[in-house]
Amino acid sequence: MAKILMVVSAADSLTMRDGSEHPTGYWAEELVASHQTLLGAGHTVEIATPGGVKPTVDQVSLTAEAAGSIEKADGFRAYIAAIDTELSQPLVLADVTVTDYEAIVMPGGHGPMADLFTDADLGKILIESDQAGRIIAPFCHAPAGLLSATDENGKFVFAGRRLTVFTDEEELNGGTGPNTPWFVETVLRDKGAIVESGPAWNSHVVRDRNLITGQNPQSSEDVAKAVIAALAE
Repeated sequence: MAKILMVVSAADSLTMRDGSEHPTGYWAEELVASHQTLLGAGHTVEIATPGGVKPTVDQVSLTAEAAGSIEKADGFRAYIAAIDTELSQPLVLADVTVTDYEAIVMPGGHGPMADLFTDADLGKILIESDQAGRIIAPFCHAPAGLLSATDENGKFVFAGRRLTVFTDEEELNGGTGPNTPWFVETVLRDKGAIVESGPAWNSHVVRDRNLITGQNPQSSEDVAKAVIAALAE
């Protein structure tokens, strides 16, 4: 069984286009579904954040409307409470020995747009992992974290790679709307990534060699299953 590093944003707010602060963090379904699925397959998951800060759950993701039902929201709350010790004492991202892991999994929420996209420690982990062919699996907004991976010449390491991400359409019509400070899909395209989008709010997973990406919260479990399948190869 594999040892998996789950990189989670430590941000609890996002500065919007108009300068206001929008409360954020990780999206409950994304962390819960991926963590639960990976553990259920017998793998070990260790959580790391920038600075070893306890990650903040986006409270919106715990509403019945966002979760899909009050039962699902309650289930997410219960799972998060059950792994509170792990969440309260995450690894410090800068101290991670990446060779200890066979896969890097990154759940989203808007948090990665506030910290992971420029995190130099994450960038080093991603570059080393990609060079080694290690599985890299960010989904929803977490592909923003891929932007941290630039070489010594400032080139985006994942330029030319096929991936998916929370779309501009989904951001405008169900995310933070026109006040969003920047759109992850647009920036990834501008940096040279080949973005392949599926229908809004439907599970969509893209695999390009060792890079596995998911489009939205609905893709969370399927991304984890794709990681499990890749680890078994």
